[in-house]
Amino acid sequence: MTSSELWTRATADRYDAEESEKSSATFLGPTLDFLAGLAGDGRALEFAIGTGRVGVPLRERGVPVAGIELSGHMAAVLRRKVDEDTLPVTIGDMATTTVPGEFTLVYLVYNTITNLLTQAEQVECFRNAARHLTPGGRFVIELGVPPLRFLPPGQVAVPFDVSERHLGFDTFDLVEQILVSHHFARDGDDGHYRRTNSRHRYAWPAELDLMARIAGLELELRVADWDRAPFTQDSAKHISVWRKPA
Repeated sequence: MTSSELWTRATADRYDAEESEKSSATFLGPTLDFLAGLAGDGRALEFAIGTGRVGVPLRERGVPVAGIELSGHMAAVLRRKVDEDTLPVTIGDMATTTVPGEFTLVYLVYNTITNLLTQAEQVECFRNAARHLTPGGRFVIELGVPPLRFLPPGQVAVPFDVSERHLGFDTFDLVEQILVSHHFARDGDDGHYRRTNSRHRYAWPAELDLMARIAGLELELRVADWDRAPFTQDSAKHISVWRKPA
């Protein structure tokens, strides 16, 4: 059993509307350029493919894409966009589920490795990526840098969005490396807000590098965003690429 929380039908049905800005061609352009360049002439496998926010347009770029997704409800939304023959999806967890064939690229975006709530499962996710990669293939993760520098003594919460229709903040358990993302979202114009939360296990870039080494992968590149801006001590997130030795 995976520790990941299972996304419900209600969450899946509203996911694309809530992430519409991050699904636009303008927003996704650098992401797709980055991933397509690494895939080359090979196949790509997306862990936690969700509703296909990245996988579907990457397939439209001509990259053969397959996916693994824990939530059948999320996969059902994806299936409304593209058929199984065009973009096959296997229901299962990203730490242990395998699919046929080899891939030049395995990728995991939008902080989703943190859905695995234990270090052991995150290590297995790296091992699973390595199992699917051809020699010379790459594993890519997009992940925020834990914002612990914003926590003064005695404070356990950091806001990440304060807008007219949404209030979001993270609370931290610094011992277990668990953060809980709290969301208050305005559903309509009647003044009512919907409250949701989700648990995540945060990890530092250096910890991920060690996980990669355990899986037999080598760090090839770390940048601050999909446009390949340099990664610095002030970067809020990183895009990391590990390579399977040829």
